[in-house]
Amino acid sequence: MPGKHQHFHEPEVGCCGKYFLFGFNIVFWVLGALFLAIGLWAWGEKFSVFLGLIFFLELATGILAFVFKDWIRDQLNLFINNNVKAYRDDIDLQNLIDFAQEYWSCCGARGPNDWNLNIYFNCTDLNPSRERCGVPFSCCVRDPSEDVLNTQCGYDVRLKLELEQQDSIHTKGCVGQFEKWLQDNLIIVAGVFVGIALLQIFGICLAQNLVSDIKAVKANWLKQDDGYKLHK
Repeated sequence: MPGKHQHFHEPEVGCCGKYFLFGFNIVFWVLGALFLAIGLWAWGEKFSVFLGLIFFLELATGILAFVFKDWIRDQLNLFINNNVKAYRDDIDLQNLIDFAQEYWSCCGARGPNDWNLNIYFNCTDLNPSRERCGVPFSCCVRDPSEDVLNTQCGYDVRLKLELEQQDSIHTKGCVGQFEKWLQDNLIIVAGVFVGIALLQIFGICLAQNLVSDIKAVKANWLKQDDGYKLHK
């Protein structure tokens, strides 16, 4: 009955991790086959031109991401809130949100009150759910001494004053925490992108040398063929 249900958690294999790993392998297998096909075509046609095009498209994407960062932030906020609404509809989505909120020590897109968007957690008087005015357990500040996860730690927490909430849950939004994570790891993130860019530039140079070698070999064959015809 509403208001009296309890959650029983038994040991089970994490579906999210299992399906994520399976999907991860499938995506990279498909991408690998696609890039192999494109590479074979490019090797016979314009290999260096194609790599250069990819490089400048990535560069343009990075510049656009910086220029339109406010728009990207709004889209990320919208994406998280849409997933908050569907939190109980999909176990894999639920596990993903819980992972993000635990990893970045955050709650909701901009804060805990974003959970009003979910029918189980909103604070309306007509909401019969026991989770009314609460947040998922992944928003809770974990006590390192706890051996057993308390999945009810977020119950009724938003009925408290905001200062009191800070003792129990993370009150910062995931959008801001994700931006902070990017800033804190800016050198690593930038290093990865610079490394990828350098590899691409190196590939362009190798491709150009390969094209030059192929042209030289073809020219040599044509020269030998013409000489053979003259002697014949």
